[in-house]
Amino acid sequence: MIEIGRLCVKIAGRDAGRNCVIVEAVDDNFVIVDGQVKRKRCNIDHLEPLQHRLPIASGASHEEVVRALEAVGIDVIVGEKIVRKPKTNKAKPATAAAEKAVSKRAQKKSAKSNQ
Repeated sequence: MIEIGRLCVKIAGRDAGRNCVIVEAVDDNFVIVDGQVKRKRCNIDHLEPLQHRLPIASGASHEEVVRALEAVGIDVIVGEKIVRKPKTNKAKPATAAAEKAVSKRAQKKSAKSNQ
């Protein structure tokens, strides 16, 4: 059932639920997929093969895969990148209760040092 051109659905990972096509077979457990996912190596246990088989050659380019998917009626967004905000280390805002506790400690320290 795992063969070049087989239409599949990813069932695990960040691309779960997206359609892909098997482009190359790496070994018994891994294949190269492309389509609505970034072209990458994928474990066959993370794929659900569908009945459709697209007429593409082994090692087909991304453009060939996109044309074959559009012929079946599956849209592929090309060139869209996910932009993620960088994580920042923000200082926690001080609450009134926290400020009071800090000022009380400072007052106690200054009182002890004055003695």
